[in-house]
Amino acid sequence: MSFDVLEKLETKIQAAVDAIDLLQMEVEELKEQNAKLGEEKQQLTQNHTQLEQENQQLKQQHEAWQDRLRVLLGKIDQVEENV
Repeated sequence: MSFDVLEKLETKIQAAVDAIDLLQMEVEELKEQNAKLGEEKQQLTQNHTQLEQENQQLKQQHEAWQDRLRVLLGKIDQVEENV
């Protein structure tokens, strides 16, 4: 009878070892996914920063064009007043 108990115990231990192996494989896969996501996050952050800088430059260019147009419109108004 004790042999049956030992066999059952061995079966349970083997099932536990198999489950642990599967969990360890899952952990490794999740670590890899986490590393990839970390890299993607870093790349997206860099892209976001670049886009913010580009947006700021475009805003400055837009303001410069508006200022130039105001000056030109002012000159046109002066010419029209003189005519």
